Amino acid sequence: MLLTRRHLLAASSTFAASRALAFGDASLFVPAIAQHGGKWDARISSLRRLSWELQRRTSIEVSLEVRPLQLASPKLFDHPFIYFGGEGDFPALRGDEIENLRRYLTYGGFVFADANDGSDGAGFDAAFRREISRVLPQNPLTPVSLSHVVYKSFFLLDASPGRLLKKPQLEACSLGKRGAVLYSQNDVLGALARDEGGSYEFEVMPGGEPQREIATRLMVNAVMYAMCLDYKDDAVHLPAIMKRRR
Repeated sequence: MLLTRRHLLAASSTFAASRALAFGDASLFVPAIAQHGGKWDARISSLRRLSWELQRRTSIEVSLEVRPLQLASPKLFDHPFIYFGGEGDFPALRGDEIENLRRYLTYGGFVFADANDGSDGAGFDAAFRREISRVLPQNPLTPVSLSHVVYKSFFLLDASPGRLLKKPQLEACSLGKRGAVLYSQNDVLGALARDEGGSYEFEVMPGGEPQREIATRLMVNAVMYAMCLDYKDDAVHLPAIMKRRR
């Protein structure tokens, strides 16, 4: 049986502080988004779309309801995947938010961080790097190799674009072999955003619609990685992966 992050957090909660909770028993993937002091809600519609894509492409049962979460809330532990995005700078996280997010990540939780503004060295990028270094000071962001399991957790990928393609590689904060935080400066969920009429909200540059599809697959892979740990890294799965690719 596959070890999922839900199971890992449930087991780890035995050793947690009394106010830390384990993942709940709900079987649905609920798209959760971190609330911070800046513009955190620019990709709500994209998270709904991600759930729809997961339902269409995988066997994961999903909810289309996006759940905003305060970073200091014990409800963080109900979710194996949390999206942390934003546009522009945001204020420093409070001490209780730092502590709770660190505990969440340490016990097996996963954060996908996404610079919705495509910033580099300023805006969201500067703020996120500053704050994640406070959360995990011993585990800095480093480039993610294309051999990493996140690129084969469902689809086989060799790129990590989003609405933009500013940086060719994801970055990760790793705890042991596990990527606890994945970070993109390419606004990955921006590629999935749709307006009220159902049309895509943003042009994808420079690769157009093929790039949009790869960005969608990357988000599916990120969710699968968050929920299933590194089991795809085992060579025993390679024949099945190659069969699906053919």
